[in-house]
Amino acid sequence: MAQLETLSTAGLLPGRKIEFWNDIASDTFSPLVSDPTNLADFNGHLTRTTNSHAPVRIAEVYSDPQIVRHTRPQVARTGAQIHFLHLQLDGESVNRQDQREARLLPGDITICDSSRPYEIIFEKPNRMLVFGFTDELMRRYVQYPQSIAAMHIPGNKGIGGLLSDFLSCVWRRCQEDSEFDVNAGVADAMLGLVANTYRQVLGSALDHNSLGAAHRIRIINYIEEHLGDPNLTPTRIAGAFRITTRYLHHLFSEEEETVARYILRRRLEECARALTSPSQRRRTITSIAFDHGFSSATHFGRVFRSRYDLTPREYRHEHSIAA
Repeated sequence: MAQLETLSTAGLLPGRKIEFWNDIASDTFSPLVSDPTNLADFNGHLTRTTNSHAPVRIAEVYSDPQIVRHTRPQVARTGAQIHFLHLQLDGESVNRQDQREARLLPGDITICDSSRPYEIIFEKPNRMLVFGFTDELMRRYVQYPQSIAAMHIPGNKGIGGLLSDFLSCVWRRCQEDSEFDVNAGVADAMLGLVANTYRQVLGSALDHNSLGAAHRIRIINYIEEHLGDPNLTPTRIAGAFRITTRYLHHLFSEEEETVARYILRRRLEECARALTSPSQRRRTITSIAFDHGFSSATHFGRVFRSRYDLTPREYRHEHSIAA
């Protein structure tokens, strides 16, 4: 039987809204943090299934404009791995994971999972339907589910439209029929259609690239964990995975960045975040740079300015004023 629960920020004081919203969203999906565009006027509500024994979690979520982030510290606090299928109902969203981006219009679909960071941007009020599948269940249908993260499925035509309609129908039955049970048979039907949809829309490239995508994701996770190591190089990464540097560069050949450029960009992004963090306001720029893998303050200053058009000191000062 479909058991539903509705939770809302309505009636809460502005200072309590975002705390409550983060709590219920994290409990429904995976640990995350919401950054509303307008905190004072933010409102959100979600309706979710409550049967803990059902093979699928389902929730319909409405919110005002916000950015939702599942960061590395939150990944570390995540329990069992869950794959989330996002079906946009109203409004638009930008879904990002593994350096890929899917922009969803009403009816469109994408997938992300809780084992790695993801980000969802809602620029306007929106409504989204989210289905959560365990990793074990998902892998019965998609051998390398990481390979389809943040890949866009249009919901206005073909098999993508069929999948969109079927998922919407399942949710309507949950809302309208108290006897409807989202059981293993329903889950199998959903995931069978999900797998066939991605295979048809993405074609043979999905099979050809799945193993490479899985390798690339593991390598990116390794890089993220070792960003502070000044000796992190393509040669060292290749050695850690017992592959050649040539194959490592091949894995990144379909991306917009080389391995070295990815490492540099991520180090600079983390330094920029630290420079504007209130908790690190008293730390020197050099110590922050060295913590993130730079061994030369001069080199750090040069590459930072090249990326942000400001020196690290100017960047810190400008953002402290804005805050």
